[in-house]
This record gives sequence, structure tokens and C-alpha cells, in this order.
Amino acid sequence: WVKATGAKICIVFEGRDTAGKGGTIKRITERVSPRVFRVVALAAPTDREKSQMYVQRYIRHFPSAGEIVIFDRSWYNRAGVERVMGFCTEEQSKKFLRGVPLVEQAMVESGILLLKYWLEVSPQEQTRRLESRIDDPRKTWKLSDMDLKSYSRWYDYSRARDAMLAATDTAWAPWFIADTDDKKRGRLNIISH
Repeated sequence: WVKATGAKICIVFEGRDTAGKGGTIKRITERVSPRVFRVVALAAPTDREKSQMYVQRYIRHFPSAGEIVIFDRSWYNRAGVERVMGFCTEEQSKKFLRGVPLVEQAMVESGILLLKYWLEVSPQEQTRRLESRIDDPRKTWKLSDMDLKSYSRWYDYSRARDAMLAATDTAWAPWFIADTDDKKRGRLNIISH
């Protein structure tokens, strides 16, 4: 359908650490054409990217006709991890929250179908998943220093999430919230949506 109609689909996956973003993306993309689906997971910005307009490094990855682009984390880093962990100022975060609905409106008006998913996990389940990453040598690659530092900031992340949702849940680009304490059920709900 995407190829035949020339649709441009952009899917954003955001959520807490261990909420299942990567696993959900893997389940969506493992049996589809890489000519149609593209996953974007950007590393920390370079010095050059830091000197640019904040969303500029993401825009070059937006879909063209006949493409589905999935962002494994996105421009919303500014409202979440950057805000909570002090990688941006409070004013930069507020400025981002004021501006991003306009960027997303421009995306939608250009013909991009924008789907935004927030994956939510309980504190107890996050603890269990982090501990399993520490104890399982097959999963230690998923564990970063930032995960461990972020772990103690649950309520800061909750406040940042709430502010982000309040400012950016719009008629043209609404957020869809998925409870992923039960990974399989969460994935199936997202896929069927």
C-alpha cells in the first residue's frame, strides 16, 4: 500500500528505558522489506549538529514517497533525557516544546502520516528488566551508563513526560500510549493499531 500510493509514513517510538521500544521495532520490521521500512536511531549529536537548528539532524531522515521511517527515539530527546539529565537548559526544553507542534504540523501538511507512540512501563517492571540486563550476558549490550544514571530519576522523567504530552499531543499529531508491562500484549496493541 505504501509503495502503491506513494504514502510517507513516519513512526516515532519514545518511552522509558526498558519499555520495549527496540523489541517492538524489531517485531514490526523483521518480516518486511528493508526497501520500504527504514529504522533511524541516531547517536549523540556531533559538534556540527549541535551548532544547527535542533530538529535539523532528524529532518534529513524523514520519509519520501513509498517509505516508512521508524524513529527509535527522536527529536523528543530534547523534552526527555536531555531535559532530565541536564544536556539542555530548561529554557531550551520549553522552547522546543513550543516549537515542535509547528514542525509536526508542517510534516503532516507536507503529506507525512505521523504516528507517535509512548511506551510506558511501571517502576517495578523497569527494575526487573534492568536487573535482567545486568545478570544476562546476552543482554548487557542493552545496558548503558545513562540507563543506570536515569534509573534514579523516575519522577523527574514522569514530570518531563507529562509536560511533553501536554504540549505536543495535537489534533494533527496525537500521542498513543502503550502499557508495555506485558511486552507481548503491548507489541500486539501497537502493531494492530
